[in-house]
Order: sequence, then C-alpha cells, then structure tokens
Amino acid sequence: MQLHPVGIIGTGKYVPDRILTNKDLEQMVETNDEWIVTRTGMRERRIAAPDQATSDLALHASKKALEAAGISAEELDLIIVATITPDMFFPSTACLLQEKLGAKKAAAFDLSAACSGFIYGLATASNMIATGMYKHVLVVGAECLSRITDYTDRNTCILFGDGAGAVVLGQVAEGRGFRSFELGADGAGGELLKVCAGGSRTPSSAESIENKQHFIYMAGNEVYKFAVRIMGNAAEEALRKAGLDKSKIDLLIPHQANIRIIQSALNRLDLSEDKCMINLDKYGNVSAASIPIALAEAVEQNRVKEGDHLVLVGFGGGLTWGASVLVW
Repeated sequence: MQLHPVGIIGTGKYVPDRILTNKDLEQMVETNDEWIVTRTGMRERRIAAPDQATSDLALHASKKALEAAGISAEELDLIIVATITPDMFFPSTACLLQEKLGAKKAAAFDLSAACSGFIYGLATASNMIATGMYKHVLVVGAECLSRITDYTDRNTCILFGDGAGAVVLGQVAEGRGFRSFELGADGAGGELLKVCAGGSRTPSSAESIENKQHFIYMAGNEVYKFAVRIMGNAAEEALRKAGLDKSKIDLLIPHQANIRIIQSALNRLDLSEDKCMINLDKYGNVSAASIPIALAEAVEQNRVKEGDHLVLVGFGGGLTWGASVLVW
C-alpha cells in the first residue's frame, strides 16, 4: 500500500481574555514574582471565563485553523481533541466541538495523554490520512486547567493556564510533512502527576471534595527529573527515525512546562534559544494545548518557512512523552 505524505495545512490558537499575573498570585499564596520567574520562566497565564468550557476554547482555535487551511468544517473527516479537562465525562469534547463547528461528516473522539496528548493526536491522525482512510483531520489540544488547579497550593497554582491550539492535517507534496514520530509511556510514574478523584477508583463525594482530591497533584522534583531526561531522549529518537542530524533543526517547539526543562533540551540538542519557540512567560503550562499554541504563534510570527525542519516534543502525566519531526 502506498502511503501519502501528510502535513499540517492550517494552524490556529485561542487564549481567554483574563490574565493571571505573578503579582496576582502574590495576593493569593505565599510566593513572589522573582521566585516564579527564576524557577519556571512564567510571568502570566490565561484563565477561562466562568461561562467558558474546553469545547468553547477549542471552537475558536479550530475556526482559525480551518480558515488558514482554506477548508470548511463540512470537509473534515475526523476530529481529535487532546485534553485532560473535558467539558464532561461524555459525550466527548470532540463530539461537542463537532456540533459547534457543524462538521456533520466528521467522526470524533477525545484522546487522553496529558501534556503529550497533542503529539499522540498528530500521530493518530497522520497515519489515518497516510493510509487513505481520511483526507482532512482536525487535531486540537485544549484545556481549562484552572478548573482543576488548587489556588491555595503554591507549588502548582503558579504553573497552569487555559487555552487551545488546533491544526488541520492533510496530504502535502512529496518531501514535505511528517517524517517521524516517537511515542512512549511509563505507567510506573503515574502517581507523580494526577487528579485522584472523579473517576471509577474514587468517585466524587463530599469527602473527596473536602480532601481536595479533584485538583492536580504533582511531585514536582520527580516530574522535573523525568522531563529533563525524556525531552532530549524523545527528540533525538524522532530525529534518528527521520534520518536527520540535530544540526538540521530549524525550530524546536517544546511543551511549555518550565524554562529550565526547555533550556536542558536545547543544550542536549546543541541549539541556541533563537531556534526555539518559547511562550510560557505569557501562557504558563497549558498541557495538551501548549505545543499547538506555540506552533500557531510561530506561524503568526513568520518563524516557520517552507522547507523548515521542525521538532515538536513534549512530556506529561501518565507518564507519557512524544516527539515528531516534520518538514514544513
């Protein structure tokens, strides 16, 4: 079977209007701007309005991606939404988005791989198009992490924000598009980053709410050590699969979790900071939305040119990781 070359033909992003600054956080928990910037690189993050849910953020980003791709929602064959903050257990956020977009022909499902979810979604969609099963697939990373963040916990509340990024995948010219994917997981590290309650193991109850079990728990030091190791490993493995040397990277688009983790990856790949898309100072960690927001912003800023070699790489709860090499 002949495989079709697959690439990204449209990008879009959306972030809510409300800005939560480090100065704002100083009024909420025992922290300060210098401490946050030094340890994370973050200065602001966006917070969804009370009447906004994940599907609403995804809708705005998706419309922009469809417009950039020059196709209508009716031409979509599949919608994949990567998220850990769905509107509800079911129906899926992807189904809710399908209805909002009017994408009547599209199949739709959610994908849960935390901050690696967008890369997992790209890999899934790319293979479906490459085999000829579908022609156009919308892949969205969207999160309302503020809804599961404990704003009395200074270790986590400084990190997370809300937003959405979307891409449309389709067939591209020979020599362009995705060259490789590297996906991985280590379930033994699942306890390091999680939301304990709300599922079948610990159903929602007055007790679970009182114990704050519906908020993000993170063993920060352990996750940091994992991330520093895995970001470089995953990127190098994706490059190896693509048959490329790290000197060929034109732009690295990493998950925006911590500036020190990103700098570690740059050192591992022998890249200068001008070859990396960094926007965590404005948006914080937006989980599955971080990479597509950064990609869309790089396109907006004309930092991506035809023929450029891009490396997308992320890690997240699960523990999971993913990387991809594509020729723009």
